[in-house]
Amino acid sequence: MQPSAGSQVSRVPAQRTPPEQLAPPSGAPAPARPPRRLRTVLTVVAGVVGLLMLGGVATAFVLYERATTPDRSAPDVVVDNYLRAFLVDRNDVRAEQFTCSTNPPELNELRALRDDLLAREKRFATTISVSWGRLDVQSQGDMAQVRVDLIISAHVDGISQSDRQPWQFNVRRADDGWKVCDGTPAG
Repeated sequence: MQPSAGSQVSRVPAQRTPPEQLAPPSGAPAPARPPRRLRTVLTVVAGVVGLLMLGGVATAFVLYERATTPDRSAPDVVVDNYLRAFLVDRNDVRAEQFTCSTNPPELNELRALRDDLLAREKRFATTISVSWGRLDVQSQGDMAQVRVDLIISAHVDGISQSDRQPWQFNVRRADDGWKVCDGTPAG
């Protein structure tokens, strides 16, 4: 249909909506970003904590290495450590850390002494202890000779007995320190 010539169509002017009302309704407000200064402080604190943890791990590793690495710094030190591991602690695995090879036959006489002491302990129901005095070292280059008196003591029926046995050990310097290569009674 077309409007007739005499009729008037009324037009209503369109109303304009202000721009602020055209924006979609906002739900929750956008999260506020932490201030730049707070982020910097948190980053610095996290970096310091990370460095402290890394330093702690490194320190623990160094201390562990020092505690577990056998001391083979000198001929007398290695003989002392070997005797302690072999005769006092009776720990063959630890004692091998101080020898030139695994279960060397050149140390069989010392092994026979320890076996004899163990048999006597069992037979007499007592404890036999081994100690030693001064370790005398004569070294020539990468080889050294260490002389020591082993002191073997026991308590049997309330009576203390002791015996001194002179021993001689030959040691050799290796890449990782000195090592005991043989041991024999001296004299």
